[in-house]
Amino acid sequence: MSLHVNFVAAAVLALAATPAGAQTPAGQAAAALPSIPFCGQETPAPRAEPPAGSAPVVLAFGPCFEAQGGTSVIEPQTYLYYIQLKASLPSQGQWVPYTESSEKTIQDDFHRLWNTNFLDNLFVEVTDYKFPNGTIGKIVSYNMEERQRVKIVDYTGSKKVEISKIDEKLKEANAQVRLDTFIDPALVRKVEGIVRDMLREKGFQFATVTHDIKEVQGGPKLVHLTFQMEEGPKVKIRKIDFVGNKAMSDSTLKRQLKENTQRGQFQDFIHFPTWFLSLIGDKGTYQETKFDDDAEKIQSFYRDRGYIRASVGVPELKVLSDAEDKKTRWVELKIPITEGERYKVGNFDVAGNTVVKTEFLKPLFKTNPGEYYAEKKIRKGLEKAREVYGTGGYWEFTGYPDLKPRDDPKPNEPEAPDALKAPEPAHNGAEKNAPPVVDVTMRMQEGQQFFINRITFVGNITTHDNVIRREIRLLEGSYFNTEALKFSVKRLNQLGYFKALEGKPGEVDVQKTAPDSNKVDVKLKLEEQNRNQLTFGAGVSEFEGVFGQLSFQTANFMGRGESLTMSVQTGSRAQNYSLAFTEPFLFDRNITGGINLFKQDIRYIGQFTQKTSGAVFTLGLPLSGFSRLFMNYSYQRVRVTEINELYQQADVLQRNPFLADSLLIGANGERIISKVVPSYVYNTVDQPIFPTTGKRFSASVDLAGLGGNTNYYKPMVEGVMYLKHGSRLTLGMRGQAEFIHSFTGSADLPIFEKLFLGGEYSVRGFDIRSIGPQDPTTGLVLGGDKSVLFNIEEQITIAGPVRAILFYDAGQVQPGPTTQNRLFVPLGEFNSLHVPGKNFSLHDFKTSTGLEIRFFMPVLNVPFRLIFAYNPQREGVRDNTFFPQKAFQFRFAVGSTF
Repeated sequence: MSLHVNFVAAAVLALAATPAGAQTPAGQAAAALPSIPFCGQETPAPRAEPPAGSAPVVLAFGPCFEAQGGTSVIEPQTYLYYIQLKASLPSQGQWVPYTESSEKTIQDDFHRLWNTNFLDNLFVEVTDYKFPNGTIGKIVSYNMEERQRVKIVDYTGSKKVEISKIDEKLKEANAQVRLDTFIDPALVRKVEGIVRDMLREKGFQFATVTHDIKEVQGGPKLVHLTFQMEEGPKVKIRKIDFVGNKAMSDSTLKRQLKENTQRGQFQDFIHFPTWFLSLIGDKGTYQETKFDDDAEKIQSFYRDRGYIRASVGVPELKVLSDAEDKKTRWVELKIPITEGERYKVGNFDVAGNTVVKTEFLKPLFKTNPGEYYAEKKIRKGLEKAREVYGTGGYWEFTGYPDLKPRDDPKPNEPEAPDALKAPEPAHNGAEKNAPPVVDVTMRMQEGQQFFINRITFVGNITTHDNVIRREIRLLEGSYFNTEALKFSVKRLNQLGYFKALEGKPGEVDVQKTAPDSNKVDVKLKLEEQNRNQLTFGAGVSEFEGVFGQLSFQTANFMGRGESLTMSVQTGSRAQNYSLAFTEPFLFDRNITGGINLFKQDIRYIGQFTQKTSGAVFTLGLPLSGFSRLFMNYSYQRVRVTEINELYQQADVLQRNPFLADSLLIGANGERIISKVVPSYVYNTVDQPIFPTTGKRFSASVDLAGLGGNTNYYKPMVEGVMYLKHGSRLTLGMRGQAEFIHSFTGSADLPIFEKLFLGGEYSVRGFDIRSIGPQDPTTGLVLGGDKSVLFNIEEQITIAGPVRAILFYDAGQVQPGPTTQNRLFVPLGEFNSLHVPGKNFSLHDFKTSTGLEIRFFMPVLNVPFRLIFAYNPQREGVRDNTFFPQKAFQFRFAVGSTF
């Protein structure tokens, strides 16, 4: 590298020399001229000298890297590009005089070179070269020291902050230190600040971040940049004290804090899921960078209660003590509060609206004169107003409350003379203590109406565009309805074909077609999710026992949105064979059509084996956005075999006269069931695998009797709701009720149509079909005619596809009026037996509670579940081996409870 640079310097200086073959003027041999000193080296002498008595001339110039060993990182020719100084050409007899203009050019060269940001240091040195005839030649050296370039970047000293997280944070802040770039001191300071803030977020309030620069081999000015992190003690909050608050107690204000909470804070215990998370999280850690968020929550709390001037000051940190290991520092956090007065609403009005009438907008805010001001109502009103304007295409609509307290001084209004002032009204002191009043005006900024130019999709590699487009409730060329867009996104998420669109940047991209245009392009960025399951292998579960299976199932067949299932499964407790196909848009219309052919054998341990074959035909029609009406027709041939001998004992049959019919004894062990099932489904649940928000309500009636030899009706209602109440917390609830009753002319209901509870899809800690009316002597579960079931789940997102589920299940099954009259007939010694009540009672509920770990397997496309259950109310229930139900139970299952 040094040889290359010296060659360039020589080439620059050679501008003053004579090229090979040139004629040297008589009497002036080249050997008589001394060499040219440049950059600590001697270069060849000039080939000629200027005429005697000439003014000084520019003899030579060039970049010099003497400060860095004579080598450079950047090609010297790059620097020559910025140098505009011209040198003499002795061999051609051209001499450039060195004048004030030359000095001005040198100054300009200096600025041009410095502005490249390539250099740490630059100075220009002009030396004299004296020709033998006395003429002076000027040698101009541009002395440069380049900036260091980054070869390696390291972060050391802390295990609490992951390097990948640092890289993500720096990328977000556009502060990445890229390799092979110049060291930028300002950027280095910025990185230090970002990393220090990340440490403070982890509770290391006294953390320091410094940097170290070491040269590395491989070239000049190449360095290893190391950011050294020193955590210091972790700061924990032992006590929080609010100063200046009178209207609100300390405990009330502490409950508003989300990030900076004291260890063992009371609300951690009254909000159980948050307390649970504190065991695996970092509650009690002081996070300075997040205090502004907590301060805003406190101010919002005050403003929601009329304290419009409330403010939160800068917190004071008081060190209490250090732990013995010096890794923890306990502090007291003093937070100054300024409450101000509590204001009531005076006049309430709306201004700036031209599209929507005032009389329609004002009720949205639910703010009336005389009430205490509540900013929460204002926020909710603005959300509703945004929805109203959004439906009409006013995408950029905004609004804000303009508050004008009546007790504010008015400096521009002169005070009236005492003689002209209105007399003060007589009062007994109550009026002076009346709350101050604030006039509220909602300032609406409607913006312009937007229309849709184009709707595009990216990422749908398998799914056809028309399958997506038919779920979209927007039309190109029509106005941009923001609420219809939200509706469309929810419908796409419900399909389950793609990873859920959750509002992350870039997922739903709305851009103006031009800066001054009122048209927008809508682009949905989708990521295909595996909806095809080709599975084979073996497994074990409570329902199927040990089993082997081979199946293909898809909810998006050939990318057309159709469902296809082909399944063969055989095991110790169950054999299933099925072929099902569903078309959600039959004849290209929003009509669901489907058929399912199946053959199924299920062995209920300790009870009987049910063998079923038949077909189900489905037709579905839309009623509204999330409501559909279905009509199913099914034809089934059912046999009951391998009946437990206990069921066939004479005394059992004598006590339960209906049991023989129920088990199909004497009826060739077979029943034919032909039924229609009208049903209604309303579903706004956001996604099928791990739902977080929405409701599902379904109601159906099984009407058996259109042919076959079994007549009954079975109504069922079910309600499901999911409520997201934290970034990682979702509450799910289900309630379900069923009733079944036989028609006149039909034998008693077969046992497989009776109602039972128990198992991972109803009451998790109990065996399948173990909850229901029993024979009082043998404990055989005979099934009931009506049931109720309640489930509640707290879903906690641990990481990615893993969830922890805290659950509580409760359910009971009761015999109906007809069965009640025939069940447990008192005979002789059985006169004293207890007969269950006909109605539901709290005493008869069977309950289960515990923890479930649920994780999603992308390959199999189903959630796997590990269930740890405790059964507090289990009296009288026996498991499938006829032993009393255990208090604690561990189970493995797939799917979800509801």
